Amino acid sequence: MRELWGALTILIVCPFLGALPVIAWITYALKGRQLAQIGTKNISVSAAFYHGGTIAGVLAVLSEALKGIGAVFLARAFFPEGSVWELLALITLVFGRYSIGRGAGTTNVVWGLLVHDPLLSIFIGLLAIISFTLLQSRIFVKYGVLVVFPLFMVILHAEDFPKILAAVALAALLGWIYKKIPDDLNLPLQEGDAQSQAVFEYLRGDRVILSLDDELDTALVGQKASTLSQIKRWGYSVPKGWVLVPGDDPEKLLNFLQPSDLSPLVVRSSAIGEDSEQASAAGQYQTLLHVTSKEQLQQAITIVRDSYDYPAAVQYRRDRGLPDSAMAVLIQQQVQSAYSGVAFSRDPITQQGDAVVIEALPGSPTQVVSGKVTPEQYRAFVVEADNLSSVQLEGTGRVPQAIIKQVAYLARRIEKRYLGVPQDIEWSYDGQSLWLLQARPITTLLPIWTRKIAAEVIPGVVHPLTWSINRPLTCGVWGDIFSLVLGDRATGLDFTETATLHYSRAYFNASLLGEIFLRMGLPPESLEFLTRGAKMTKPPLQSTFKNLPGLMKLLQQELNLEKDFKRDYQKVFIPGLSRLANESTEELEPAELLERIDFNLELLRIGTYYSILAPLSAAIRQGIFRVKDEQIDNSVTPEVAALRSLRTLAADAKQILAECEPEQVFDQLKQTPEGEKILYELDELLEDYGYLSDVGTNIAVPTWKEEPQPIRQLFVQLIQLSEPEKAVLEPSKRKRGIVQKRIDIKGRVTEVYSRLLAVLRWKFLALEQIWLQSGWLKQPGDIFFLELEEVRLLVVDANTELLQHLNQMIQFRRSQFHQDSQIEQIPLVVYGNIPPHPTTAVGVYSDQILQGIPASHGQAEGRIKVVRNLQNLPEIDKDTILVVPYTDSGWAPLLVRAGGLIAEAGGRLSHGAIVAREYGIPAVMDVKGATWILQDEQRVRIDGSRGTVELSNDLRPD
Repeated sequence: MRELWGALTILIVCPFLGALPVIAWITYALKGRQLAQIGTKNISVSAAFYHGGTIAGVLAVLSEALKGIGAVFLARAFFPEGSVWELLALITLVFGRYSIGRGAGTTNVVWGLLVHDPLLSIFIGLLAIISFTLLQSRIFVKYGVLVVFPLFMVILHAEDFPKILAAVALAALLGWIYKKIPDDLNLPLQEGDAQSQAVFEYLRGDRVILSLDDELDTALVGQKASTLSQIKRWGYSVPKGWVLVPGDDPEKLLNFLQPSDLSPLVVRSSAIGEDSEQASAAGQYQTLLHVTSKEQLQQAITIVRDSYDYPAAVQYRRDRGLPDSAMAVLIQQQVQSAYSGVAFSRDPITQQGDAVVIEALPGSPTQVVSGKVTPEQYRAFVVEADNLSSVQLEGTGRVPQAIIKQVAYLARRIEKRYLGVPQDIEWSYDGQSLWLLQARPITTLLPIWTRKIAAEVIPGVVHPLTWSINRPLTCGVWGDIFSLVLGDRATGLDFTETATLHYSRAYFNASLLGEIFLRMGLPPESLEFLTRGAKMTKPPLQSTFKNLPGLMKLLQQELNLEKDFKRDYQKVFIPGLSRLANESTEELEPAELLERIDFNLELLRIGTYYSILAPLSAAIRQGIFRVKDEQIDNSVTPEVAALRSLRTLAADAKQILAECEPEQVFDQLKQTPEGEKILYELDELLEDYGYLSDVGTNIAVPTWKEEPQPIRQLFVQLIQLSEPEKAVLEPSKRKRGIVQKRIDIKGRVTEVYSRLLAVLRWKFLALEQIWLQSGWLKQPGDIFFLELEEVRLLVVDANTELLQHLNQMIQFRRSQFHQDSQIEQIPLVVYGNIPPHPTTAVGVYSDQILQGIPASHGQAEGRIKVVRNLQNLPEIDKDTILVVPYTDSGWAPLLVRAGGLIAEAGGRLSHGAIVAREYGIPAVMDVKGATWILQDEQRVRIDGSRGTVELSNDLRPD
């Protein structure tokens, strides 16, 4: 039993011991520098010497030595001296040191081995010192020791196989870590602490020549060189290249390279911060072509380095708030160009559309980027579907179309590799191969804003008051969730920039979300997986372990979700809603209404947490336990429950009214006691679900209670229709039950959140009524064109300056809102913070098939009816395939009557998908541009199982 407790103690305590950032604490205490944010971001002994000086370095060595010695003595507390468990303790210590503590653990192992096996350590130490003195190659010594260590273990302990195996594992782990972690000894010598420079200069030894075949560190060699090395390792054609880090003596590289007329070189800048997402620095630094001798090469290196301090380059950095850093130099083989040019994976001028913009000319690419020669212009549209790709071109010239198509594919694939960030690439074709010479983000197209997800969370055209309430609630709760997982790695992330309005529509910041998920170690598609059912790749084990503390906290919140919600439902939401709903707003003064609004907003803040976590929890559980959508019962969801009740009432009414005219239904029902009862129950239903509206998250949209007529019309139509088939749920299983509980909580959360929003709307309407009577506002609905803080200013101190311009401001916002409402083709993705007015997007689609997300199983064929809003509801039947921009709860009554659904936005968990599955209606979501590609009366066939929309040859109205 003692051994079992010993093993558990080692496995738990040693990783924690290794993870303790003692070195970071020492360096911060002595120098005020945070190692996790500077240099290579390692928390290592070398980093302490480099950034903290000799004292910090010595203390760092002592702290890491004590960790290694402590791990060995911990093992001895449970196991005999010299046992294999001492090596296992060092292995777990190193694992914690790397995965959480951001260090390699070399010092821990050296001192731990000295205690574990002094003889072995002395042999290896002497060999390392002699080798380094003779060879002056720390790389050779570092990896050589990892080979010699297990060999010496075999020699000294041939009879102890477990110990030999542990030694091999420890050496392999260290070798793997050395490949993964940047080396602090590669940092520019002159930028290190003055006290440590002599030590660093000796330890660095003879520098190995860095090439683009190596895994290069951006902080050391700049974005240009590190990007090209990454792309080359991905398998793309990049000319051979070598890198001089800042401050390096070029002598060794000059001796190694042999430039000539037959093998010319290009010498290029790779400044720290150049070609980054913050600044491209295009044209700020020197590039020299056709370097054909060692003398020219040495001179070119000097010129490129000196260009870092050119006045124009210095001013460029100052204008963009970039710190002065250093210049690495990139030397590459020069491509003998037959055709060259640049390509933008997205159009940087229109900032929308799917075109790859290509500029090309015969000869060198410098002609294109120099601006002295007008290049040939091409626009290419790349379509990739079902593993098949095609390109359509606009533009002709001397460059063969086959090459332009290859460039278009290359640009789009590089963009995809960089998580959808638009790329500016430089390319060259030598008659045989297409070479990639440079790739960098198109900084003017950042950040990237996406309507995906946002179109479902906050659909439609959004009023200023709604946005001023929803944005801080949503961004704040998401920020809390991300901060919980990231901990101190959330530093520098501005969660208030998570969402914005373009064209009065909500967009999420894809660039910020991508950065968040990268820091969390999750794939960039994680949010779409959680909210829309998209596929997601598995995160690497290393990042999962690094985020384990935060993920465990998030898991604890997920596990406590049901308990916490029941508690808040009883103690917070029910009392709060009762207080807000059961008082007469007509008797309240503006200050009292504002107090109720603030109280309501506090409840909404708590509700927003549940409205985000409950769907995420349900989606995660459904994904883990592989429960199909059709196995889920969404009857707790308010709109589903309301429609079920309405359908039941319609069926009862149909028993009473065997035959009737639609306009006479209510008169006929009044004539019998049974009919009177049905009408009473209908009024009760409208009272119970009166908090629902066409757009549940937009308080500017009237509720069912205010405008019940559409629901009454649906009641009449349901009487006339044969009852639609209901989705059949499979028998309950344990796995389904685990998911179903979360689905039920999600439904109850939706009810609470919708009720809170409805009550909030009614409080604002009461305030608006007072201001209409006083003359502050001119017409109903004006209050929704104010922002929350403006409402507060008017209530608290009747702000004179605001009152003077109030109606002018409201009229301007109304006009802008109306203009934005008329825009039918809203771009799915917007690049940059100032998007242009949307134009008719030019896209390429399959001749006959559009692809979306399968959301509700089944097939249907019928005539298209495009409905862009709920203002004028069309007559539809089971032959109608409804095409909508999005589906919120308000669309549910319309969906019930349709034969199928196509939506531009949304996923498997959206309102439209849930209602469609409830009534057995095939549905395809996320069909890009559906409301303008498809036309009224056009005949289509949809497959809700495969997510396809097949266009018939009958394209035009009869």
